[in-house]
Amino acid sequence: MLPNILNFAAFQATWFTSILGAAAGLPWLGPAVVVLWMGGHLSALGGERGVEWRMLLLAAAFGYAVDSLLVLGGWLFFPAESWVWGSPPWMVALWIGFTATLSRSLRWLNGRYGVAAVLGLVGGPAAYYAGARLGAVELPSGFDPALRIGLACAVALPV
Repeated sequence: MLPNILNFAAFQATWFTSILGAAAGLPWLGPAVVVLWMGGHLSALGGERGVEWRMLLLAAAFGYAVDSLLVLGGWLFFPAESWVWGSPPWMVALWIGFTATLSRSLRWLNGRYGVAAVLGLVGGPAAYYAGARLGAVELPSGFDPALRIGLACAVALPV
């Protein structure tokens, strides 16, 4: 139980560090924390380390693609100083960090694709809107951005 609690706490710390760092013009802070966390996370996995590495790399690529498509569609905007094109590194770090919860604190979602999709549909937009309220991202007004983000996360989480 303690590893799950620590995993959840580490992700929350990563989320707040990434969001508040980006909002304060320190977009490198979140990725730095994720690198430190992943060092401990991967070393604790032992024989499962190789599988986890692949999952984290796939999550980084998938998250970059999803967020970049949302940017391209005009449903998500990042501060100009935090990205070159598409999704900034601190957002990719969040995708990696979230994926690290799937082997520990959110392991109960494994095989529960419908539950995972609903969690993504609701939790994804909530996380993005919280990030917007804290000043890390900008979202256009209206229901459309929430729907697009929710659908993207509803697909991403089960995948």
